[in-house]
Amino acid sequence: MTSPGTRADTEAEDLDVEEALALVKENPGPAHRGPAHPGRGGHGAPAPHHPADSYHRATPWPEARATAERAARAAARAARRTPVAVPLDAALGLTLAAPLAALTDLPSFDTSAMDGWALAGPGPWEVRDEGVLAGHAEPAPLTDGEAVRIATGARIPADTTAVLRTEHGRTDERGRLHPIREVGHGQDIRPRGQECRSGDQLLPVGTLATPAVLGLAAAAGYDTLTAVPRPRVDVLVLGDELLTEGLPHDGLIRDALGPMLPPWLRALGAEVRAVRRIGDDAKALHRAVTASDADLIVTTGGTAAGPVDHVHPTLRRIGAELLVDGVEVRPGHPMLLARLKDDQHLVGLPGNPLAAVSGLLTLAEPLLRTLAARPAPEPYTLPLRDAVHGHPYDTRLVPVVLRDEGAVPLHYNGPAMLRGVAAADALAVVPPGGARSGQEAELLDLPWAAGGIGVCFT
Repeated sequence: MTSPGTRADTEAEDLDVEEALALVKENPGPAHRGPAHPGRGGHGAPAPHHPADSYHRATPWPEARATAERAARAAARAARRTPVAVPLDAALGLTLAAPLAALTDLPSFDTSAMDGWALAGPGPWEVRDEGVLAGHAEPAPLTDGEAVRIATGARIPADTTAVLRTEHGRTDERGRLHPIREVGHGQDIRPRGQECRSGDQLLPVGTLATPAVLGLAAAAGYDTLTAVPRPRVDVLVLGDELLTEGLPHDGLIRDALGPMLPPWLRALGAEVRAVRRIGDDAKALHRAVTASDADLIVTTGGTAAGPVDHVHPTLRRIGAELLVDGVEVRPGHPMLLARLKDDQHLVGLPGNPLAAVSGLLTLAEPLLRTLAARPAPEPYTLPLRDAVHGHPYDTRLVPVVLRDEGAVPLHYNGPAMLRGVAAADALAVVPPGGARSGQEAELLDLPWAAGGIGVCFT
C-alpha cells in the first residue's frame, strides 16, 4: 500500500483497477465423475501416483492458488475496469481505488467531549439558565465567572476555558457552580481539527472498506467512495438429479450447492448476478457459458470424464485454455480453472459439497480476491489438537474449530459432507502423509468466522 501523502486525491481518481490491485499487492488419481451433490458417487480410492495415469496432470495445491492469483492479475490488466463511485451503504468489503482525504476538519468546530458545564475563568461560576445542546447554532460567548450547561458534542461557546464534567461539579444554595476536583485549562474540549484537517489523507489506496472505514468516510464528509468494482460471477448448477425443495426421493437429491455458493461468493467479494440450473445438458451448458459476460463463471460438478460430464468438452469446444486441470488436494481433486477470454475465467467445482468448498478456497478465493484488489490475508498456523490422517500424495483440507488448545479437527469431513464445515471456524491445511497431534498447521479462515469483512453477504 502507499503511505499517506504519496498521491494527490485528484490523481488517484484516475487509477484503474489494475493500478489499485498493484498497490494492494505492494503491501499486504484417475479423474472420477465429480458427483453433483451427496449421493452422486464418491471420489473412489486415491489414484496411483505415476505418469501413466491422468493424475500426473494435477497441480500441487499451493501452485494452483498462485495460478489463480496470476490469472486474475492478467485479467485485470486486460479488462482495464475503471473504479466506481459507490454509496457508503453499499461499499462494505470493497477496496479503495482513491485515497480517503478529509473533506472537512474533524471535528469541524470546538466541541464538548462530555456532558457537564462549559466554564470561563476561575470559579465559582454563575450558571446560565439556558443550556447548550448538540446540533444547535453557535451559543453566545461566556464571560469570566460564567458557566453554561452543555451536552456531549455541542459547540463550545467562545471564550470557554474548560468543560467540567457533571460528576465533578456541585451547586450551592445560591445556584453557583463549584468544582469538586481541579479543573485544567482546555479540559474535556475537543478542539477543531484535533483528528484531522481538511485535505489530510486519512487512508491510502488499497484499504479495505470495513465498517469503521465507512464511519470515518461519513465523518470526513463523504457520501460515496471510489472503489474497485466487485467481480461479476455467474453460477451454473449442473446435474439432472437435483431437487430445489422437499425431501430426496426416487433417486433425486437436494441441491446443496445452489443455496450455498451465492452467499459464499458474496462473502469473497463477488457480485453474484445469476444462478442457473443447467442439468446434464451439454448444449445448455455451452449456451450458458458462451452467453455470459461475467468476470468469472462457476460451475458445479461435471468436471471429470464420465458420460454426462460436459465441462471439459465444452471448454475444448470454445477453445478455452486450461490453467489448472485437477489439484493435488483432498477433497476436491477434480476442480479446474480455465481462461475463456483474456478477461474471463471459469472455475469448475466438484459436485460433492465439501469438495466444492475446497475448490472455492483453492481457486475461486484467490482469483476473486485479486480481481477485487483485496489484500491477501496474513498466513498463520496453530497446533492441531489431534492427529489427522493424510493422503499419501495430496494436501488435505480438514474442517477445524479454534480453541485455546489450538485447532480441533472435526468429524464428518468426507467429500460429500457439510456437517463438519458448517460447525467450523477454518480449514486446516494438512500436508501429504498427515499431521501429528501438536503439529503446526496452516489455517484458511472461513469468511464469516474470521471476524473480518467477509461477514457481509450482500
